[in-house]
Amino acid sequence: MGLLRCIIRLPFPWALAVGDLLGRLSYHLVPYRRRIVEANLALCLPDLSVAERTALVRQNLRFTGRGLIEAGIAWWGNPALIRRLGHFEGLEYLTQALSEGRGVILLGAHFTPLELTGRIMLTQVPFQVIYREHRNPVIERCMRENRRRHYERVVWRRDLRSLVRALRERRVIWYPPDQDYGRPHSVFAPFFGVPAATLTVTARLVRLTGAAVIPTYGTARKSGGGYTIRLYPPLRDFPSGDDEQDATRLNVVLETAVRRHPEQYYWVHRRFKTRPDGALGPYPIRRRKRLRHKL
Repeated sequence: MGLLRCIIRLPFPWALAVGDLLGRLSYHLVPYRRRIVEANLALCLPDLSVAERTALVRQNLRFTGRGLIEAGIAWWGNPALIRRLGHFEGLEYLTQALSEGRGVILLGAHFTPLELTGRIMLTQVPFQVIYREHRNPVIERCMRENRRRHYERVVWRRDLRSLVRALRERRVIWYPPDQDYGRPHSVFAPFFGVPAATLTVTARLVRLTGAAVIPTYGTARKSGGGYTIRLYPPLRDFPSGDDEQDATRLNVVLETAVRRHPEQYYWVHRRFKTRPDGALGPYPIRRRKRLRHKL
């Protein structure tokens, strides 16, 4: 973490270049994660040739490495720089929903510049974020303390009561339903044509609060000139009352966004580890080295 704080003091393009280098190195030094990306892309984008898929894997890992640096900038970077980096599309949808006196769910997803685009979004509206603990205690402490410092509130992902209260108080929350948390509170819905365990919490929150659901995704601009936060029109006639139909709809919205920037989606996540038939997921088994002590 100390090294990260030093890196983000570099000029912005230089700091991102360090992240790119880390991502390129991870292709060779972190084969377990590389194989997860390869497995996900083979499932979701089977029409790509081997050469195209390899190039996309390399590009995705580069953006993933850059995401580490972007997280440091989000936590400790210059607020003026963060403000300049933002470009917004569709903010009128959020303004309209708030003017109607409704709570708002910013339906998010795990794109690689997530931490930084979240800070950029804060320049427009205060909001609360869903939080999942990190396994590493050092990273966990930095992440938790910095998110609490910047966001209106940090809510544990299983604290449904706090989410309902916030939405009934007409607040804005960011909620990403695109990770695999197992079978509880999930249904299987197609994501890129592959059955994926998809949370039903979004529909439940709307039923309880009447909140507006506005898909919101942040990605790096290909020109290198900052980041675009794109807000889409609120979902209409949602929820439908059918959990599988609602989950499928959310996945279609997300898939459309991912297809625009597949190189920046968080493919290192084991999105299909939970299978409908109980079989093992398509991912490599992580082998942990055991230390043998000689007496």
